[in-house]
Amino acid sequence: MIYIGKIVSTHGIKGELKILSDFQFKEKVFVVGNNLIINNTPYKIRSYRKHKNFDMVTLNDYNNINDVLFLLKNKVYFKKEDLKLNDDEVLDEDLLTYQVINKDGRKGCVLEVFLASPTNKIIRVKLDKEYLVPVYSPMLVSINKKEKKIQIDIK
Repeated sequence: MIYIGKIVSTHGIKGELKILSDFQFKEKVFVVGNNLIINNTPYKIRSYRKHKNFDMVTLNDYNNINDVLFLLKNKVYFKKEDLKLNDDEVLDEDLLTYQVINKDGRKGCVLEVFLASPTNKIIRVKLDKEYLVPVYSPMLVSINKKEKKIQIDIK
């Protein structure tokens, strides 16, 4: 299961929930008909919309704020096999298992993946020493999902 976010509050009186999430593939998760996992129980998304920094959902047949109060402050998960990523899409948490290979042959591993800003993702790698590699830069040559390898070019 993949961590998607946390239910932070309700919105209105019709059972809509506010989810705070920074998950990278929200457009694949928050789809009407998909199941979100909360407390190991699947809940089908009945409606979805964006509101400010929140993802707003209504679930199953819950039509009243009092029916969804028990879900507040819970973490939201999604089944990894239901994500259906394309060949060029990789979860940040999966990158932690990838091997890093520099152009000069040095090998290493991924220590961390983080956002330096909303549009600037950084991979912290360990070769002979630690390097910060921006994902969208010439330093990152390629990511091979099948072989679980990241090719970088650091002088």
